[in-house]
Amino acid sequence: MASLFTHSLSSFPSSFFSCSKTLSKISTCHLKTRSLCVYALQSSPPLEVQTFWQWLCDEGVVSAKSPVRPATVSEGLGLVAQRDIGRNEVVLEIPKKFWINPDTVAASDIGNVCSGLKPWISVALFLIREKKKEDSPWRVYLNILPESTDSTVFWSEEELVELQGTQLLSTTLGVKEHVQNEFQKVEKEILIPHKQLFPYPITSDDFLWAFGILRSRAFSRLRGQNLVLVPLADLINHSASISTEDFAYEIKGAGLFSRDLLFSLRSPVFVRAGEQVLIQYDLNKSNAELALDYGFIESKSDRNKYTLTLVISESDPFFGDKLDIAESNGLGETAYFDVVLGQPLPPTMAQYLRLVALGGTDAFLLESIFRNTVWGHLDLPVSRDNEELICRVVRDACKSALSGYHTTIEEDEKLLEGGNLDPRLKIAVGIRLGEKRVLQQIDGIFKERELELNELEYYQERRLKDLGLVGEQGDIIFWEPK
Repeated sequence: MASLFTHSLSSFPSSFFSCSKTLSKISTCHLKTRSLCVYALQSSPPLEVQTFWQWLCDEGVVSAKSPVRPATVSEGLGLVAQRDIGRNEVVLEIPKKFWINPDTVAASDIGNVCSGLKPWISVALFLIREKKKEDSPWRVYLNILPESTDSTVFWSEEELVELQGTQLLSTTLGVKEHVQNEFQKVEKEILIPHKQLFPYPITSDDFLWAFGILRSRAFSRLRGQNLVLVPLADLINHSASISTEDFAYEIKGAGLFSRDLLFSLRSPVFVRAGEQVLIQYDLNKSNAELALDYGFIESKSDRNKYTLTLVISESDPFFGDKLDIAESNGLGETAYFDVVLGQPLPPTMAQYLRLVALGGTDAFLLESIFRNTVWGHLDLPVSRDNEELICRVVRDACKSALSGYHTTIEEDEKLLEGGNLDPRLKIAVGIRLGEKRVLQQIDGIFKERELELNELEYYQERRLKDLGLVGEQGDIIFWEPK
């Protein structure tokens, strides 16, 4: 039977960039400040943040009456309510001229040379270039950006060792390799030929920094805007307790007779004065995706996923027929299934498994006469041999995957119970523990299936019943001639 599992997520997360803004470090650059808007916070934020706020005040984006202001919070920086804020109340509106997106790049000095690049790469180059320019008009914003986050793309080799055996490790390494390859291409095609536009040395570390910033802070899924950095709004942090993504943010017109656009940020819940305003980043991301994008995980069980990769082998004698059936039902030669802790297996996974394992005396189902009905037949057990093969291969694959971790479930649970873990080590332990629990769950499902093999009803029995040749108790009905 074909190989079932790979140790990587099914490609990159569906949304390459997403909304988030969790910070782990604050830049140590300092700027002189002018007379600041009055800060009504018990402890003033860093000087760079105060300068940033003053800039926004001077530009008329915010004022002393704004319902939120930046402050130092447990995540690093965040937005804190200055008064009680109602559910779905607008807390910020940022005009388009303060956004950083592909349009910003197009209007800049590097717009022409970046016009053919992927949007994220052009914005990444813009960020790096502006960061290195002392006189950049974006200086006050760039000074509050972190040098790194707890995203796994910034982990050291020693820290990544703690992810041994996980799908997240191979995904992280794959993403870093992708970023490195993109940098080498950009260096050759853009940076070296246009040194007059990029007079400052730009390294692969700079490029990775920009990638991490965009991955963790850029808003997406917006009307006409799939990649946009919104200064100040990007300080909004995540709350696991918020169960809706509705009403968090949108792009809207500035007024009835205005062509300008505003980024509008709302609070999805009631917030008391002095509390942090939070949103839900993405309900559908797994802990591995949260760790990769933002540098945190949640304790909720349904954030733990394991991606099963099922493949129809090209060496299969029935490869063409099986591929045709898979493609007719929205799948392909390779299929990815996310198994979630505490939830049933994905709906079409069993059908695909039975298709991949189909052979021997069951191969008649691959004939063209069954082409329009075979997928329905695969929804139920085909034969004992087919079902037994599926159970054995899946369980063997689970055992193999579990052997790749350097700790057991019990050891990880003990580590978490002990507390006082470094934030990144806590993420690593949580990720590998979650994956192992999902693998254990999958193994348990197919172990139970193995015990039921003698009790299951298979295709031939169902077919005989449909023809009226077998009774409800499985006894063969003999017809006497009249």
